[in-house]
Amino acid sequence: MIGQSVKVTTIRGIDVGVHYSWFIILFLLTFSLTARFASEHPHWTLAEHYAVGVATSLLYFLSILLHELAHSFVALAKGIPVRAITLFVFGGVAQIGREPDRPLTEFQIAVAGPVASALLSFGFWIIASVAGDQFERVGALAGWLSSINLVLALFNLVPGFPLDGGRIFRAALWQMSGSLSTATRIAAGTGQAVGYAFIFFGIWTGFTGTWFSGLWMAFIGWFLLNAAQESVVQVSIRSVLSGLKAEDVMSRESPVVSGDRSLADLVEREILRTGRRCFLVSFDSRIEGLVTMHEVKGVPRDQWNRTTIREVMTPLAMMQVVAPDTPVLTILQVMEREDINQVPVMKSGDLLGMITRDRLLQVLSAHVEIGERDQVRGGRASVSEP
Repeated sequence: MIGQSVKVTTIRGIDVGVHYSWFIILFLLTFSLTARFASEHPHWTLAEHYAVGVATSLLYFLSILLHELAHSFVALAKGIPVRAITLFVFGGVAQIGREPDRPLTEFQIAVAGPVASALLSFGFWIIASVAGDQFERVGALAGWLSSINLVLALFNLVPGFPLDGGRIFRAALWQMSGSLSTATRIAAGTGQAVGYAFIFFGIWTGFTGTWFSGLWMAFIGWFLLNAAQESVVQVSIRSVLSGLKAEDVMSRESPVVSGDRSLADLVEREILRTGRRCFLVSFDSRIEGLVTMHEVKGVPRDQWNRTTIREVMTPLAMMQVVAPDTPVLTILQVMEREDINQVPVMKSGDLLGMITRDRLLQVLSAHVEIGERDQVRGGRASVSEP
């Protein structure tokens, strides 16, 4: 999500950005609120209608940011890294670096968001009450924000994963079953059911009521459905890779090229002929770095003949290196955090192998294929029983 967003600021080491879709909903919400205030307060000037509409929209998204920051601050307090917060068309999302280590932590992180929204609702209600008729514009703004934050708190408590309520439900299931994978599968199944319910109710509303409200509700259901399905896939991946270490999956046949070769020679003799995209770089029989297609494409094509591999490689000292006993799940987190596609495996300064995303995909594919065959065999065995 953050890759398709514009960074706005950094709060306690967390990158805060807005997804491109956010600008669409900002415009639609501002237009809707301006029309609402114009109908409820026709004696305001046109400029006042737009000013209050824009201010209310911005404060609404500030409320969503505070909701996500509540999740993030609790996660940070529990020692869980938070990479980024992104505001997008359906609200906001905090990208937490890893899963909580116990059910109580999951519950505390999940419940922080709705609590923050409920407190904001109460705070805006107080402002609206104090403003009264004397500060009508402030009162109108605060009144709407109080209502929408209450709706936000209650909506997020719906037990459909990955909503906050679904995460609270998962924490309870985790506590009872003792298994995060089992809890996630059940909670995600509930989330898919909630997603389908929103889609069908949105379609029904679109035909019997307001088509825009129905369409919006169906889109929310579609988003929940896809997010729940993605959660199941992620759990399956963690389940497959949980017992594996770097030495189990690394490739021991890592192509090595000399650092004094030109980029043109690398492209013509290695990349185009073998299809490989990643090479270790040696100099005086020592591994000094890594070169990938990314570094090659960063050099203009007309300079490939006079640019050596060593000039563009990533030095070994700047690379993320792992030990052979490093868990694969930890390596995946490193790859995601650093946005890299390959990690060398080294011990006592010696290169043992290389782990790439393609290699991990091959391992996952093999596990999936074996699992499918086991299911087929199990099904045949059950049919043949008397």
